[in-house]
Amino acid sequence: MRYRHFLKLKRVAFDRAMRFSVVVSMRVVIAKPLHTFARHALLAGAVALPALAGPALANPTIVFDLENGKILQHQEAFERWYPASLTKLMTAYVAFRAIAAGEVQLDSPIKVTKRSASEPPSKMGFKPGSVMRLDNALKMILVKSANDVAMAVGENIGGSQAAFAERMNAEARRLGMTGTHFVNPNGLFSPDQYTTARDLGLLVMAIRTEFPQYAAWFSIEGLAVGKKKIPNYNLLIGRYPGADGMKTGFVCPSGFNMIGSATRDGRTLVAVVLGEKSAITRAETVARLLDHGFATPTPGRLTVAALPSYGDTTSVNDMNDEICRKKPAKEQSEAAVPVGDKKAPKSAYQKKLDAPTLVAVGLGGATGPIPKAMLDASGREYADVPLPSWRPDLPVPPGGEPAVIGSATAAQNVQPAKAMN
Repeated sequence: MRYRHFLKLKRVAFDRAMRFSVVVSMRVVIAKPLHTFARHALLAGAVALPALAGPALANPTIVFDLENGKILQHQEAFERWYPASLTKLMTAYVAFRAIAAGEVQLDSPIKVTKRSASEPPSKMGFKPGSVMRLDNALKMILVKSANDVAMAVGENIGGSQAAFAERMNAEARRLGMTGTHFVNPNGLFSPDQYTTARDLGLLVMAIRTEFPQYAAWFSIEGLAVGKKKIPNYNLLIGRYPGADGMKTGFVCPSGFNMIGSATRDGRTLVAVVLGEKSAITRAETVARLLDHGFATPTPGRLTVAALPSYGDTTSVNDMNDEICRKKPAKEQSEAAVPVGDKKAPKSAYQKKLDAPTLVAVGLGGATGPIPKAMLDASGREYADVPLPSWRPDLPVPPGGEPAVIGSATAAQNVQPAKAMN
């Protein structure tokens, strides 16, 4: 009866033009025209996970085997979504490529500029002029999701935010991330910064296969900055068996995003989930997807790279009203605990780690070469001088208006600082 009820719901909600249905091993498979079948179920070669079918996940997801990219499940994988701090995976990837190219070293200095120091939370709060090693900066980005440090890395390696964004987009194009565009290195909201679940899958594969030497950074349980302890926002780390990455993200328009990976018996699976309602539900959803993935010994034939595009690939979903507009500020955060029945049992992902392994990071120790983008033609370091602006007591001449990154609607969609990471 449960499967018949599920079939009826699928017919009514998704596609009245159903052609036929087949029952195989007590699983209902609905064959439809390619565009509707791909949009609401799985393309040929991917495996359905019926335990997750009721209620069906409405947000973009994709689950795949890291070794070969073969897909176990996907849904709305090409729908554009605001990446929030998942952006920082591309920031790290560009930095890894810069290290490989000899532009910087792990001990190269990353200087906090006035611009980067002014970025809203989540942040480390270092003052302008502060200097840290590149490897420490990247750990702060990946664990603390520090927006100020991400901007500093972008400016130091790229020379400016705009130049670094160009490099991010160039790498996205090279990797085949056809539904992705970046304008900043930290993921703070811009209507012109978006990605897809499938594109993030391609990025994860590039990071983990090209730069395995940095894999341990994505599974750090927490950071120690002096006496301060900073836990990882990725609640799977230290709690889910085999969890070894990778990143979380949140701004009000994106909802709670997460990429989780885990390795068991030599097999690594990755789950991308976008637009969850809280930090807890995204961790639980990723864990369920990984559980079903590990229970599926044979993935489908399709790979992340070869998955044909489907569905709405141009509109960007905005969850601001649903996630933030009607909620208090304390719930608009990566660290927020969802409000509910206080008597209900806590999720396994709400529990604090008893004795997390902390990695010490901080300022100083940067003895390596200055990033090449921060040097002029004579090899001298550029000064951190803010660009001049027009005198406020005089009218601004045509063309003298300050440049705004993003569209004209960007200012209308600015979110409270504490809602970002």
